[in-house]
Amino acid sequence: MNVQIGVEEEFHLLEVESGLLVPRAEQVLRRLPRRGFTAELHQSTVESNSGVHASLDSLYADLSHTRRRLDAAASSLGLAVVAAGTAPLAPAVSGHPTADARYRRMVEEYRLVADEQLICGAQVHVDVPDRDTAVRVMCVISPWLPVLLALSASSPFWQGADTGYASWRTMVWQRWPSAGPVGCYADAAAYEAAVDELVQAGIISDPGMIYYDVRPSAHLPTLELRICDACPRVETVVLIAGLFRALVSDARDRLAAGPVACDGHHEWLRGASWRAARSGLEGPLVDPETRREASAARVVRKLLARLRPALEAHGDWQTVNALTRRALAEGSAARRIRHMAQEEDLLACVDVLIAETRGERRGRRTSPPGRRKTLPSTGPSVASTASGAPEAIAR
Repeated sequence: MNVQIGVEEEFHLLEVESGLLVPRAEQVLRRLPRRGFTAELHQSTVESNSGVHASLDSLYADLSHTRRRLDAAASSLGLAVVAAGTAPLAPAVSGHPTADARYRRMVEEYRLVADEQLICGAQVHVDVPDRDTAVRVMCVISPWLPVLLALSASSPFWQGADTGYASWRTMVWQRWPSAGPVGCYADAAAYEAAVDELVQAGIISDPGMIYYDVRPSAHLPTLELRICDACPRVETVVLIAGLFRALVSDARDRLAAGPVACDGHHEWLRGASWRAARSGLEGPLVDPETRREASAARVVRKLLARLRPALEAHGDWQTVNALTRRALAEGSAARRIRHMAQEEDLLACVDVLIAETRGERRGRRTSPPGRRKTLPSTGPSVASTASGAPEAIAR
């Protein structure tokens, strides 16, 4: 089975000494090839776009290489990049939107919602044969997407304070009028009609502003996952990509076998997403089959068992199983950085996030008061350990 995947990752740009966001995306992008990197709504964010891949090994190598290039470009300016849902010391609002007509309209129309869009996500694209298939698949996989959010959770801090959430980015993101769980549609025509209604009503300016947890891509023949936080460790991105591809393939097989029952009530999904954002992997989730509270480990393992045939068909079972075990054993990124804040401070959290984004297992702890040293430039790549064996990614 050859279903290809690709990933878009968003990164915060930080001043290393202070840990604060800096609006210098234009300078960083000048040091990078135009293909594969782009600006976002705010100048404190840079987005990367992977190539198209058939294997998780090649996706891992691509993402690792891209992060090294981005880190080198930022480091040349005395900056660092962080892949996380929020930067721990982000300011209240941004005064530096990207100079683009579309972004300028968004800032003018959505005001504080746009001003506070100081968040980063990871999006995964999976090939689909046509938009009708993409639309029907969305309904089948939507109940399981909060589980992927829990795996990605990396944003417990906002404006220097612990929010009590594993993914505060989710709470910021869901303020957009077109964000959150997607409804059920019979086919692509029904979906497109619903999107057009939002445009004609002046709620969004174009189909690209559909920010549902999952959507047919506006410009590619793919289904796009949008629910996840940006992930400090590239291995987490690979895990989510493997699970999402398997979810899409599993849903296609179920639809091919006959009608898949749906009661049309997706209201509970918003609550399930809230639960995942609140808990991450460290508290309960909503079991999609029973719609009852269950431990995160139980729900994640249930998803893995459901997807094992699809994962094996793609040759992903060994990698995804190993990465899942590690994720459950070590906990979410939110847990790791919250623990660092309790042991030291938020600047230590920033160090950890910078290090993990670079592919290093541990970050430098905080320097003595009044003297905070810059982290060293990128060290050996984790990708160098991925010698072709799928399980090497999980080491």
